[in-house]
Amino acid sequence: MRLFCGLALAYETRRNLELMLQHLRPSASINWSPPENWHITTKFIGEQPEDQLPEIVRALGEVPAPGPLEISIAGLGWFPNPHQPRFLFAGVQCPATLADLARETDERLALVGVPRETKPYTPHLTLARMKPPSEIADLRRAIAALPLADFGRFVAAKHLLYQSKLGPNGSQYTVLAEFPL
Repeated sequence: MRLFCGLALAYETRRNLELMLQHLRPSASINWSPPENWHITTKFIGEQPEDQLPEIVRALGEVPAPGPLEISIAGLGWFPNPHQPRFLFAGVQCPATLADLARETDERLALVGVPRETKPYTPHLTLARMKPPSEIADLRRAIAALPLADFGRFVAAKHLLYQSKLGPNGSQYTVLAEFPL
């Protein structure tokens, strides 16, 4: 099973992003992430045998709860950089406790055999993926013409364990466990 941990978006924030993307989608033929898959990843776990799931859930239950997190989604950017983009993302502004949650999650899962993260935690919301070279000049112009890129604020109260299954129409995410913050 392919697993990851993350935070779900509030409905209002997701709706604001959807309205903006209705404007941007016609600008580029790239792989747009479906709104039902939008989340803020805290830990990518990867492929795990199904019999490992109880240990993973137990380990996640031991992650110290930081309390509800105030999250703001604003701004758009490119990974790894604007010159050779592979991802379009929305920025995530949050308290340092989100990075602490990601670090603690990584540490607890390492105790049950999940490989540790090798890069610093950078919260973001993936909106689209592209394979270079992609023609995105029109998309860049459409983004530059946006009146603002503030998509809303919300309080995340649950840390979620997701399963990702590849289907004929892309990945489908299912919440397997919830952990109160």
